[in-house]
Amino acid sequence: MNDFLGAHMSISGGIHLAIDRAVAAGCSVLQLFTRNSNQWKGKPVSDADAALFRTKFAASGLHEVISHDIYLINLASPPGEMRDKSLAAFRDELETCARLGINKVVMHPGSHLADSPQAGLERVVEAFDQLFSEVPQFEGRVLIETTAGQGSNLGRTFEELGSIIRGSRYPDKFGVCFDTCHTFAAGYNIATEEGYRDTMEQLDRLIGLARLQCFHLNDSKKGLGSRVDRHDHIGQGALGLNPFRYILNDPRFTSVPKILETPKGDNDEMDAVNLALLRGLVDKK
Repeated sequence: MNDFLGAHMSISGGIHLAIDRAVAAGCSVLQLFTRNSNQWKGKPVSDADAALFRTKFAASGLHEVISHDIYLINLASPPGEMRDKSLAAFRDELETCARLGINKVVMHPGSHLADSPQAGLERVVEAFDQLFSEVPQFEGRVLIETTAGQGSNLGRTFEELGSIIRGSRYPDKFGVCFDTCHTFAAGYNIATEEGYRDTMEQLDRLIGLARLQCFHLNDSKKGLGSRVDRHDHIGQGALGLNPFRYILNDPRFTSVPKILETPKGDNDEMDAVNLALLRGLVDKK
C-alpha cells in the first residue's frame, strides 16, 4: 500500500510483532507503544530485540513507524514525584525510539492541574528543553497531539501547541499530530468543507502546516465543542465521513501518516473495516 494509512497495534509477545500485525491488517504505516501503556517503567529493549525490530521494519514495506508516549506521563505537572516519573519515562521513550530507529513520538501535552494553563505550558517547555539536551541521540521529532481539552488537559487550541514549540530552545524538534475526534470536540468544525478549510488556515497561520506530521483518524462519540474525548469508528459518530474525505483528498497531506485509533474489540477486525472505508473515500481521479 502507498496510501500512508495505518493503525495502532499491540506489542504483546514482542515489539517486533506489531509490525506483523500491521502488515496483516493491510496497514502502510504503524503506531505503537514501546512498552505497556499503564506502567511507568518499561521492560528494556535488548540489542537483539532492537535489531530484530529494525530488520522486520526494513522488510515490511511499511512507510513509517510512529511511537505514542504512555498515558501516565504529564510533563505539565509541578515539581514533585509525578514530574520526576514523567521526565524519566519520556527520557526512556526517546532513548528507546533512538535504538529502534523510530523518528516520531506522539505525545499528549499534559494537564495543568490546579495551576494556570500558562504555568502548565511553561513546564512542558522546560521539560522538553531538558529532555532534548539529555538525549541527543534521538534525532527525530516529538509530535504534540491536539486534544479535546477535557478537564485541565492542555492542547485544546492551536495557540497552546504553538506556544510550546515557540517557547522551546529546540523548535525544530517539534511537529503536530492532528486528532480528528479531539480537534472537533475542542471546537474546530472540520465536519463542513468551510470549517475544514478554516481550521487548516488557522493551523497554518499559528503553527505551520509543514509541522503537521501525523493524523489520528477517529470519529467522535460526542459533538462539536463537547470537550469530551470519546473515539468512534469511522462514519459512526458525530463527524460522519466528510472530514475524512477532505483529509484523504487534500494534496498537502498525501504522504502524512494517518493512524486509526478507533475502539478495539475482542479482536481487531474493525481495523481492516475502518481502513477499507477510508480507502473508499479517496478520489480515484
